[in-house]
Amino acid sequence: MQQSPHDILGTVFGYDSFRGEQQAIIERLSSGGDALVVMPTGGGKSLCYQIPALLRSGVGIVVSPLIALMQDQVDALRQLGVRAAFLNSSLEYEVAREVEQQLLDGTLDLLYVAPERLCTEGFLQRLARARIALFAIDEAHCVSQWGHDFRPEYRRLNVLHERFPEVPRIALTATADAPTRNEIIERLALDEAEAFIAGFDRPNIQYRVVHKDNGRRQLLNFLNAEHRHDAGIVYCLSRKRVEETARFLAEQDIKALPYHAGMPAETRRENQARFLREDRVVMVATIAFGMGIDKPDVRFVAHLDLPKSLESYYQETGRAGRDGLPANAWMAYGFGDVVMMRQMLASSEADEQRKRTEQQKLEAMLGFCETTRCRRQVLLAYFGDEMETPCGNCDVCLHPVESWDGTEAARKALSCVYRTGQRFGVSYLVDVLRGKDSERIQRFGHHQTSTFGIGGELTEKQWRSVYRQLVANGLMSVDIEGFGGLRLTSNARPVLRGEQSIFFRKDPKAPAKRHGKRGAKRPVEFKEPSEQVLWESLRERRLELAREQGVPPYVIFQDVTLLEMISQRPRTPEELSNLTGVGVRRLERYGEIFLKVLAAHEADGRPESMHEPKLAVASISSADLSDSVATTVGLLGEGMTVEEVAAQRKLKPTTVFGHIAAAIEVGELSVREVLNLDIRELEHIEAAFRDTAADNFGVLKPVFDAFDGLYGYDTLRCIRAGMQHPEISSPDEA
Repeated sequence: MQQSPHDILGTVFGYDSFRGEQQAIIERLSSGGDALVVMPTGGGKSLCYQIPALLRSGVGIVVSPLIALMQDQVDALRQLGVRAAFLNSSLEYEVAREVEQQLLDGTLDLLYVAPERLCTEGFLQRLARARIALFAIDEAHCVSQWGHDFRPEYRRLNVLHERFPEVPRIALTATADAPTRNEIIERLALDEAEAFIAGFDRPNIQYRVVHKDNGRRQLLNFLNAEHRHDAGIVYCLSRKRVEETARFLAEQDIKALPYHAGMPAETRRENQARFLREDRVVMVATIAFGMGIDKPDVRFVAHLDLPKSLESYYQETGRAGRDGLPANAWMAYGFGDVVMMRQMLASSEADEQRKRTEQQKLEAMLGFCETTRCRRQVLLAYFGDEMETPCGNCDVCLHPVESWDGTEAARKALSCVYRTGQRFGVSYLVDVLRGKDSERIQRFGHHQTSTFGIGGELTEKQWRSVYRQLVANGLMSVDIEGFGGLRLTSNARPVLRGEQSIFFRKDPKAPAKRHGKRGAKRPVEFKEPSEQVLWESLRERRLELAREQGVPPYVIFQDVTLLEMISQRPRTPEELSNLTGVGVRRLERYGEIFLKVLAAHEADGRPESMHEPKLAVASISSADLSDSVATTVGLLGEGMTVEEVAAQRKLKPTTVFGHIAAAIEVGELSVREVLNLDIRELEHIEAAFRDTAADNFGVLKPVFDAFDGLYGYDTLRCIRAGMQHPEISSPDEA
């Protein structure tokens, strides 16, 4: 019996239902069609190709530029019982040959490959000898020459269409505006692909931009107030700033690590591994870090420097809150950022077309920082995703920003630039406007200009804000050759002539230090001290298991699952199986371990009711069978079929089979009572289970594949349960 997408979603990945357009995408790919998927980070893109790869015959080939992360991606899948492997330059020759042989032997479900290796003639010839289920091209925006992560080797991936026209392909990205999507379709020959644009909103992320005034100290205050013990990422523009910031945070007893392209490769790998596999690590990095990072419990992403585009900002902030729990995107932004970005753009050696494109991207980024509208609305609108009402979860919504008519102030500021010769920076110009009688002003004779002392109505900080916003709005430019002096642009003329008004954003006052008050709602807030103790106990046990196996803690269970353990307090494997992310394999490997931790805290109380079970139960006794399972067994005893029981009890058939497997394991039912199989069939299936490797015994997928899907997973689950109660698993032949 062919397994359905929902079966795999529950039994392998431990989820009850699909999100958004996941199911439609999976059905499209499973039926042999191509797809282009734009889905926000944390939206479940990987399931869109992993489930079809398990449904279709052959191996799914995943093209990924993330060599350093393939190991963790594969480890996570193996934890779920999926036969996954990767091929990249980090593997020893013999290991790579072994993986290639597994590819040819058809013993893999998923194979992750770097694009450079995939496009070699030798590897393409090996693919031609294998049975390919599908091609998944991850981070597909890398194909765009206008994108922020352009990879030339991605341009060669159209060879997949040329060499394997019958194999379905899916291109996936979290960041692609309309021009980038069109380029992906063109470059990868995806003209027949169905496009799934799932929207760009990440409602669990709170966006905040603060006026930069000693950014490093502001960052520390932010972390101390809201994220003292959380994992997060801090982005800086330069390698030097990365090193200095990481050192500064470490001196404040924050576990901070640097990451940039100038570091030795081994040090980068070690720091990345620590970030992924340890709790509460803060990574301070340039944009060289982060693509494909699958760590779900990143609680904040902070920017100490302005990203060069909203695409970069969206991609980088999207690495927070992948688990769906509340997270923060915090940025410190000031005049220096505007000047630096303008200088970098003006000094670029790119052609004029590229410069115009980058100019437009920078204007959008500056507009986002200076907006008086809901930030989420501005961000989504950039990607063509309109949001009708303000989000209520950004700094502008939570603390509305005032604007003021700055036309007269703008004319004074612009006139001062002109009267002083368009050669001085902001500090000097503000001193002239405020009438500061300094030696330098006297030397240049600017105490005699008409603009000297005409700006006493504004403070120094307010004038700096005026100049920042004038540069951000394109009324002034930075003279690179003139040591950063400001010059008027043609856009300034209508304002100077009184033909155009201009409104400025009133910078909010710096908030007083907050003691315990937070911006985004905290993902982990417990009412009782005992719950905090249990939380730490569960995390500690998870970390021990992760270290024993050399995998990140979230591969064992994500924070979402641990929080459900605390709120639901399951006592049995059956109850534990209801929690988010608890699939069959995880239940088998870790169920009893975490139930023991929970049992130690049983006195703290548990909810009265639990949901219906959704998965098979392992390692229980007859006395432990729930009333729900007993009801199912009773109805079967009255002669009802599985489908009739499911309909009467409003359960999924898979849930009923889970009850049956639980009853078989403790001897309440026999396999022959519920499955229409003869002795020979049963013996062959049991032999297939025994033939699997010792560390994979009981895993359903290899047995399912061994019979080409002839026996469904529900059937195999019942037979496996019978093997755990051998005295009744097969009838006596005497």
